[in-house]
This record gives sequence, C-alpha cells and structure tokens, in this order.
Amino acid sequence: MSKGTVKRIIRERGFGFISAEDGREIFFHRSELQDVDFDAIGEGDQLEFTIVKGKKGPQATAIKKAEDQEDQPT
Repeated sequence: MSKGTVKRIIRERGFGFISAEDGREIFFHRSELQDVDFDAIGEGDQLEFTIVKGKKGPQATAIKKAEDQEDQPT
C-alpha cells in the first residue's frame, strides 16, 4: 500500500487529489473510499491506498485512513 496526504478535495464533484510519498499527484474518487466517509476527510489527512492506472493517469483505489491517524478526531 502507498501512503499520502490529501492535497485537494472537490466536494461538489466527489473527487480529490492525494500527494503521494513519492511526490506524484494521485486522483481519487469518493467511490474508492473504504470505511471512511467522504465528508469526514479533509486536506492534510493521511491516507493509505493502492495505485492503479486510470484513464488519465495514476488513480487511488482501496483508500482508507492511515493507521496512525484512525484514532484521531476529524
């Protein structure tokens, strides 16, 4: 699994971008979130995910909050 930080969220469109640890910007869609509500994440939150090849570049799938952040209030 890869790790990264939420860089930007476009709530009205249901997607956002993650800044991965390797420096890449990764697209994500709310439908790929696991055990976390789209409205409960914000810029700066740490996420874990798998990177797959999307139609327009790298895309995150199987997204969840990073383990070290799960117990922190949102």
